[in-house]
This record gives sequence, C-alpha cells and structure tokens, in this order.
Amino acid sequence: MAQHSRELRPRQPTPTIAYQGRRAGISGLTHSMQLEPSANSQQTKGLFLGFIGVCIFAMTLPMTRLAVGPADAPQLSPLFVTAGRAMFAGLLSAPYLLLTHAAPLPRRFWGALAISAMGTVAGFPLFLALALREVPAMHAAVVTGLLPLGTAIAAALYFRQRPSFAFWLCALLGFALVIAFAWREGGGQLSRADLWLGLAVLSTSVGYVAGARISAEVPAQHVICWVLVTSLPLTLPVAILNWPNLPVQWSSWGGFAYVSVFSMWLGFFAWYRGLAIGGTMRVSQVQLIQPFLALLMAAPVLGEPLEWSTLAFALAVLAIVLIGKRMPVA
Repeated sequence: MAQHSRELRPRQPTPTIAYQGRRAGISGLTHSMQLEPSANSQQTKGLFLGFIGVCIFAMTLPMTRLAVGPADAPQLSPLFVTAGRAMFAGLLSAPYLLLTHAAPLPRRFWGALAISAMGTVAGFPLFLALALREVPAMHAAVVTGLLPLGTAIAAALYFRQRPSFAFWLCALLGFALVIAFAWREGGGQLSRADLWLGLAVLSTSVGYVAGARISAEVPAQHVICWVLVTSLPLTLPVAILNWPNLPVQWSSWGGFAYVSVFSMWLGFFAWYRGLAIGGTMRVSQVQLIQPFLALLMAAPVLGEPLEWSTLAFALAVLAIVLIGKRMPVA
C-alpha cells in the first residue's frame, strides 16, 4: 500500500489519473490532488463532459420509444433494438480502435469490462426497451431519475469512497425531488414497466462504475469501444436472428440509428471521461437533470404534452446539482 501511495503522488503540473487498484478510487485520487492548482479545473472539465454525455443520453428515451413503438402499434422488437444498437456501435468501434492504435486492455480489467458490458450493453437497453413498449417516454424519464443515486451508491461501495454528509444530503434532496415529480405525474401507481425501469437503473449504475474504473487508466473512448467489440460475438448473431421481417416506419429506424451511434457509442466518450477526471461520485450527480432533459425532448419528438411544472422541477434539481458540486468527497 505504501508503494501505491508513492505511485499516486502527482509528478507533473497537470497530473495524469491512473488506476492503481480497487482501493484507489477515482474520486479518492482527485481528493489527493486538491492542493494542486489544476484540481478545480479538472473537476469543472469533468462536470462539463458529464453534462454533454447526459444531454446525449437524455434523447435515448424518446428515441427508444420511437424505435420500439407503443403496444398498440409495435415497431422494432426490444430484443432487436438492444442487440442491434450494440452491434452497429461495435462495428464502428472496431475500425476506430485500429485507426487509433489502441492497445488491448490488460487482464486485470477483464472483469470490469464484462460487468460494464452486462450493465450498459445488455441490461439497461433491454429493460428500457421493454418498459417503453408499455409506458410513455415521460413516465420513463421520471422513474430513471433514480439513476444518479444508484450510481453514487455503487461508486461509494466499489471504490470505498467517503462522501460528506452534505454531499449525500444534496443527492438525497435531488432524489426526493425526482420522486415527488414522479408521484405527481404518475399518481404513485406502479406497473410492470416500473419494474423494468428499476432494473434498468440498477444495471446501468453498476455498468457506469465499472467503466469509470477502466477509464481511470485507459482513454474513455477506448473503454466503450472495447466493451462493444468484445460484445460482438453475442450481439451480432442476436441482432441478425431478430432482424424485423415486417415493414417498419422510417421514424422508428431513425430512433434506432440515434441510439446506435449516439446513445451506445459517442455519448460514452464524454461520459466516461467526465467520470474519470471529475470523480465518479461528483459527476454522477449531473444525471439528476437527465430525466428533465428527456421530458423536454420528448415533447417535440413524440408530441407528449409538457407542463410548466416540469420546468420548475428541472430548475430545482439543477440548483441541487450545482450546490452538490461544492461538497467535499474523500
């Protein structure tokens, strides 16, 4: 452990974050560099990149709804959307890794790679597609508002981090706002779709943390590409076997194209990099605004009605995120 402490000591004016084992933790390293002039700028850059990733991911809900269609007018099957988006993103990732001369991941990351694939490639897309076949995108947006708290808890347990009481208070307050909004809009009713959405939140929370662990040492864009390429032996045959044999609307194919290129690929470039340099616990709280961005985007894309109360909740959650940015994380 003493050796690890020496390795983690920054030696350059702008230190490079390197993962040094399960106990090091991304935010723990950030905390160890708080005395460096660049620490605050790194946190700000991480939050900015996380925000870009969240904006891309926010469109996932309305676009997935477009792809699968409602129960009374189904389009692409949830299984095809899940496997197909990962397949096409994997086919884009393979030449990218070759062109950028990406080195193979060390064996010590294989476990985290598998966990990230199960959470972000399989679990979240499948459970989300199953839910959006039954409920509108706005309903899914408020339920998946639990994602920031799930990611923060997963990070705290995995990296053995010690967020301050004030940090947790901000996270729980944001959580309470999301629940209040969901209760107001949905009347507190739960359905099978809510179960799918809960499993989607659990899957992606664990997958995000596993991907962030690898991103501490490996470039973020290479992490998601390796996740997708190593998943091709599964996603490629499943997508081909479930290829639609009935006519599908062009809007559904457009939604599928978005979740394949942006949600499953480019969005992770910014998201994993933001988690790595800004701290998983801190940057994950930016996700609190994701459901409200999804609500705003669902209105023009799907024609779902938008009320002024949605904007009020969005502003309140954004304020909590900005306050949480200043709370210490050890």
